[in-house]
Amino acid sequence: MNWKIFYCLLVTFIPVVNLIQAQENWPHWRGPDQNGIVEASDLPTTWSSSENIIWKTPFPHWSAATPIIWGDQIFIMSPSAGSRNMRGNPGGPTIFIMAISRKDGKTLWQRELDNRNQLYNKHNNATPSPVTDGNMIWTMTGTGIVTAFDMKGNVIWKRDIQQDYGPFGLNFGYGSSPLLYDGNLFIEVLQGYRTDDPSYIISLDGQNGKTLWRQERPTDALRESPDAYTTPALLNYNGETQIVISGGDYVTGHDPKTGKEIWRSAGTNPLKRTNYRVVSSPIIVDGIIYAPTRQRPLIALRAGGVGDITESHIIWKWDASGAPDVPSPVCDGTYFYMVDDAGRVTCLDAKKGTRIWGPESTIPGTVSASPVFADGKMYIVNEGGITTVISVEPEFKILAINQLDNSYTLASPAISGSQLFIRTATHLYCIGK
Repeated sequence: MNWKIFYCLLVTFIPVVNLIQAQENWPHWRGPDQNGIVEASDLPTTWSSSENIIWKTPFPHWSAATPIIWGDQIFIMSPSAGSRNMRGNPGGPTIFIMAISRKDGKTLWQRELDNRNQLYNKHNNATPSPVTDGNMIWTMTGTGIVTAFDMKGNVIWKRDIQQDYGPFGLNFGYGSSPLLYDGNLFIEVLQGYRTDDPSYIISLDGQNGKTLWRQERPTDALRESPDAYTTPALLNYNGETQIVISGGDYVTGHDPKTGKEIWRSAGTNPLKRTNYRVVSSPIIVDGIIYAPTRQRPLIALRAGGVGDITESHIIWKWDASGAPDVPSPVCDGTYFYMVDDAGRVTCLDAKKGTRIWGPESTIPGTVSASPVFADGKMYIVNEGGITTVISVEPEFKILAINQLDNSYTLASPAISGSQLFIRTATHLYCIGK
């Protein structure tokens, strides 16, 4: 055999294998690249309560937390059982994390996190999704309890953010998920409606929970507009990493080592409305920061700025119909897809912000979960647990409409390998061919 050819084949094959293995995990609520997209193949297009269901595991109540997957384990937050009136009841007082077997859906372990669960309009204190690196799992409840576990469910450390830094002051409770980078946690608290305390960002050492830094994030947003339920995003640009925060009428970039603000963009609430709380999280693809607001405008910013980049780094702005309020968008670098709360899908040119198609309607019903896509398909789950599968092409095409148990569904789906994981109010489903 020609060993030069063999060596070339080997060094080409190894990165592909590493990429596939990395994409098998869903460690963050938006997936391995934090943008709702994953490398996958042979995903199911159709299913029902009996078709293409590999297993299903019962849950005591609903939560907006996304299933997090690493290897053979799935981690998910939940409140304890509550009233059968799912939509008007937060569940029981206990908030816990469950570890579930990827193989058969059996519960491996369950740990209590807090016992102060409450209802805040459309979410409860089990809303934040966990995050993992395959060695540890970190959780944060809406009550501010941050807990680190090993993969067997042993508590490594625990913190109470409200006890340390004051009560949260958001109008509809706390709903952000923690971000993990370089072994450390990054947590945003963007608030103002029910407090005069400042908004801030903190970084915790992932191994011991000690505060590495706490950085205030100033805003002149009014009344409810300082509040944000977004999750921080990572910007990798020119060999450097920044933490991107969206909400409180601004998008900001921060040094992960110090929390110091590097740049800031206004423009997300140009009319200075007093009810512009932000739910939809930013995503970053190919050096472009996409920041949703309370529907309009959605802005795209070029990376690489310092100071005020409101005018200097704006690439495009979407101020027409079709932008989301609650669901976060997805982008593959070529096309930018957004799903509004009525389930209408719009596709834009990711670089120019021009309309390719849409808004196009899916099945009627409210959508709060963020869409995911892989294998040439986008999965959009509405609050009735109905998933519309569309083809990710330059033209809109519905491939299938699939229903499960018709229960209250807020959680975004997760993808791993050739399987899709959907969490409704009553079950976690593993769906595959």
